[in-house]
Parts: sequence; structure tokens; C-alpha cells
Amino acid sequence: MTAKTFIPVITALAVLVCLLPANAAQPRPLTGHVPAAIARLHLLPNGRLAPTNQLWLSLSLPLRDRAGLENFVASVSDPASPNFRHYLTGDELTTRFGPTKADYEAVKNFAQSNGLAIAVQHDNRLVLEVTGSVATVEKAFHTTLRTYPHPTEARDFFAPETEPEVAAGLPVVRISGLNNFSRPHPRRTEHRASSFQAKNGSSPDGNGYIFGNDFRNAYAPGSPLTGAGQSVGLFEWDGSYAAAVSAYAKAAGGGRTNITIKYVLLQGFNGTPTSNGGEPEVDMDIEMVMAMAPGLSRIVVFEGNPNLISPLAILNTMAASNSIKSFSCSWGWSSADEPYTNTDAVFLEMAAQGQTFFNASGDSGAFTTGASSANGVDNSALYNAPSSTPYITQVGGTTLQLNGSGASWNSETVWNDGLDSTGDHFDNSASSGGVSSYYTIPSWQTNMTNLTSRGGSTGHRNIPDVSACAINIYEILGRKATPDDYGGGTSASAPLWAGYLALVNQQLAAQGQASAGFINPALYALATSSNYLAYYHDVTSGSNIWVSSPNLFYANTGYDLCTGWGTMNGTNLINALTLTPNVALLAAQVAGTNFQFRFQTRPGASHTVQYRTNLVAGSWQAYTNFTGDGTLKTIVISLTSFGPAKQGFVRVQTQ
Repeated sequence: MTAKTFIPVITALAVLVCLLPANAAQPRPLTGHVPAAIARLHLLPNGRLAPTNQLWLSLSLPLRDRAGLENFVASVSDPASPNFRHYLTGDELTTRFGPTKADYEAVKNFAQSNGLAIAVQHDNRLVLEVTGSVATVEKAFHTTLRTYPHPTEARDFFAPETEPEVAAGLPVVRISGLNNFSRPHPRRTEHRASSFQAKNGSSPDGNGYIFGNDFRNAYAPGSPLTGAGQSVGLFEWDGSYAAAVSAYAKAAGGGRTNITIKYVLLQGFNGTPTSNGGEPEVDMDIEMVMAMAPGLSRIVVFEGNPNLISPLAILNTMAASNSIKSFSCSWGWSSADEPYTNTDAVFLEMAAQGQTFFNASGDSGAFTTGASSANGVDNSALYNAPSSTPYITQVGGTTLQLNGSGASWNSETVWNDGLDSTGDHFDNSASSGGVSSYYTIPSWQTNMTNLTSRGGSTGHRNIPDVSACAINIYEILGRKATPDDYGGGTSASAPLWAGYLALVNQQLAAQGQASAGFINPALYALATSSNYLAYYHDVTSGSNIWVSSPNLFYANTGYDLCTGWGTMNGTNLINALTLTPNVALLAAQVAGTNFQFRFQTRPGASHTVQYRTNLVAGSWQAYTNFTGDGTLKTIVISLTSFGPAKQGFVRVQTQ
């Protein structure tokens, strides 16, 4: 009886096993697509997204050799490296480090076989953009898209009910666009009139706001460089009012009306300003770039869809525009919407191609300690990304004082609107800076002194790197091209640096050199040299403290976590950043009983001076060694060193 009952069970199991494919791929969930707020706040769905609604998604693939790319970037960005500024083309980069053609084809085949239309293919194969109906997307990724009441905004948002799934072997690491819990956040801040200091700018309204050439007089005085032949790219998530930009260019003069403004519309965005607060950011960014670089060939505005959170697709399109070498971003997003690993892949590719990316560090004052803290730079519930990233240049904000009517630089303090007339702090409207809890300290920050005593870290990435003017700025904004004196923040500081770098790249191009590329290693090498104050305006007064950070951070001599190393000190910094990477001996001569010569040192490089009297016999004798700081070095050697004949040979070795 037992046997008769048992045999059919075995037979049924055998049939079941035979029906399964021999190599069935189990679905693999992709985490991080369901907003954490749903579980944390116990949000209940109030509907289902209409199945006919169309979605625009970005499928991201991983780098094939991220470690190799990081090593290459470290080498190509190091002024002391023989590989300094020997960049890769886009094709070379993809061949060495990017996803393979086979992997990209696999993702394309997956999309098409599941009814998704391919919208945009990217040559570096890091992103594939697709479109499809909600019903198609749900079926392709084995999830359901629900709607929920937003906990802090007067709207509903949609999100997947469960994490999406893909086949185990499919090389997709992220699907951007599966929820709209977050919306793009411009950094631009409306300032309080009560916090304004005396103003000495040349604004057309006569109120002393900083305008046009005032920025050049402060940061590049006397420079003939205008950015001629250069382009600057801007990361944006809204439209711009051309009338406002044109009015600013006309009022500022200096050839700015000749700059071509090119708009690159992405993710199905039509370019129409949304009136949701983002368009003033776009207008201001363009105006700050042209203020610093009046002779630019182009300002290219990359405009992503404000209804989507997919910074990766925008960044990747910017990276592909390799004729543009200087970029700026004044927007923030949540690292939950786009993980660091995804955006860092693009930032690394930019650096490998010789592109520089400036990012507004933020307008929320001091970053508090810990990823989950009130203003943690790595808090995924906030919009602080990518202010932690060490592969781009983070820019803080200052309050700039000028001499005369915008005639010259006078002084700077940390920008902090959150202080009342007595110095008490009541909110966090100030230049952001602090310590990352996610990224370890990059190599170019390890030679800084007194970090711990200033609240910094010897183990993690410190923010920002540099800074620029953030307040008392004259803008022209909106459909009616209306003057505005109340906006700014680090949103203004980052594009000012992008414009400044266009001057650097113009000079490099004139010298037949490659673009400046990822400049942090060079910036820090110059800052830690004996000539620091020749290259930077050191900001030594003020703080970015606020009510949740009452003790940190304060400005200090040298580096601090409010303004980094400070602001650009004119043509000295331009010249230092455009030095030829090869040592050139200059003005060798005999002076009395000495032989002397000068040569241009390389910032951060080790220089060894040697001499000998005979190239056939004997060996090189060490004379002196030192670390270069980017200045001209004079070497004086007594002629007696060369023996009775007073003849010999001198060489300089650089490492």
C-alpha cells in the first residue's frame, strides 16, 4: 500500500524536473528602486499608474575595468607623472575600460524583445535609453507601478511596488526613471537682504551688485584671455529664457553677445521653462560663465527632463561632447536615485578624456557628521549628491568685497546667510562643506596639515576644494528679463570656475598643449607649495555654521571646510596651471665666479639638479633636490665645482 502511494509522487516529480530548462536563468532583483520613504513612513498606494502612460528609462551598465580606469585617471591628472595630460579618445577609453559590445548588444536585445523602444544609444556603452508604456515596463521588469501620496509635496508620485528584476546574466546595474519620488533640486539660493554687506560692484542699477567684468577684475585682473575658441557645458534640469540671457550679454558687453548659446534637449524634454523654480538656475549659470569668459565660442546647455531623475543620461551625453573641456553643475540629487558608482563612472571617463567638471558644493551650510545625519553629505534622503564625489572639483561660496565700482579684489569671507545681526545662527543657508562618510581621502588631499584640528578628516574626502563669489550678484532672469539681486549661492560659484577654466584652456591651446583635465591634483600641489598665496585668495574669516552644526566649520589660514583653498588669484594661477609638463632650462649664463640658470618647476614634482665634468668618465654628482611649486627656480653653481677647466654639464631630473 505504501509503495503504490509513493510511486506516483516520484513520477510527478520526474515530469516536473523534465519540464524545467537545463540552464534556466533565475531573475535577479535590482535594489534601490523602491523609495525608502514608502517603508519608513508606511505609505500606502492610492492607485496604479495608468498602463498606457509612456516612461523614459535609462539602463546603466558597469565599467569593465573600473580599477584600471581609476589608476589611469590618477596618472593622467598628476603633474608629477610622465603620463600627465596624455588623455584618451572616447573610442580608446571604451575599448580599454567600457562595457563590451557583446554586453551592450545583450541589453539592447533584452529591451527590444520585451517591447521597449531604443531611444538613445551611447557610444561608451554605459547607458542605454529606452521608452515604453507602463504595461510594457511592468512586464519587462516583473513589477507593478503604484501611485502614492508624497509625504512632503502636494502631489502623488509613482514607484514600483517591488524591486524590478532582470535575468541573472544581464549586465544592467540600474534602471533610472522607475519612480518620480524625487525631483531635480537647483542649488540657487534666494538671499536675505538683512545679511547683505556693503556692495562695491558695477551693476547697471547703481546699487553696487557684482556684474559682468567685476568678476574678471576680481579673479583674472589684466588677463587678455577671454575663453576664445573654448566651449563650456552646463548640466541643467529645466529650460532657459533666451531674452534674459541676451539682455545680460548686451548689458555686460565685451563681446558677450557673440557667444553662441546651444541647447541640447534630452530625455524628451522640449526646452520650455517649467515655472517650477528651475529656470532661474539655468539663466544664472549661463550668465556667470559669460561674465568670466566673454569671448567663448559656445555655451552648451544640456537640459534634462525636469520630470525625470536620471542624471546619468545627462552626464553621459556631456562626456560624449569631448570638444567641451569645462563643465559646471549647480543641481543636486539623491544618491538613492542614482548611486555614486554609476555617476562616478562618467566622472572618471571625463577625467580620462581631459574634461573638468565643477560642482556647486551646496547651499545648506556645514555637512553634519554621518550618512544619516541632518545634513549628511551622503544622506540618501537629501539632495546632496554629487557633492561628496572626489572625481570632480567641489566649489564653495564666498562673500566678495571689491574696491571701487567693481575695480579690483579687496577681500572675501565665507558666504553665510544664516547668521542674524548678532552672529547667531538660525538656519543652514551657507556655503556647504564637510567630510564624506562614503569616500576615503583621495591621494591629493593626504599632504594637508592641521586637518583634524579644523574638523577635517585624514581618512575621508574633505569638501570643498575651492570657492568663488556666491552673493550680491546682479542677474537678469525670466521671460520678462527682469533684473534680480537676490539669487546666487554656490550655484554661482561653480559656473564662475568653469568660465575661469576656459581661460586656462585657451592659454593651453595657444601653447599647443592638451586641456587642463581633472585639476584637483594640480590645485592641491600648488596650494601646498611655498607660493600658495600667489595662486589663491585665502579666505580666513567667517564660517558655515548653523543650528545643527554650531561649532563647525570655521574659515582658517590655508585649507578649510568652508571654502577649500579659497578663490582664484588671477593670472598667477592660470600660468601655474598651464606650465609645460616638461622642464625647460632658461637663461643659462656665467655670472662672475658662478654658473647660473633658471627653469620652470613642475608643481608637486621632485626635481634633482646634477652636474659632471666629463660625459665619458665619472658620474653625475648631486647638487640639490627639491619639490617644484610651479615657479621659476634659479640655480647657482660655483664654477670651481667643474674643476680647473671650469667646464661641465648640468641636468635636471624630474619625477
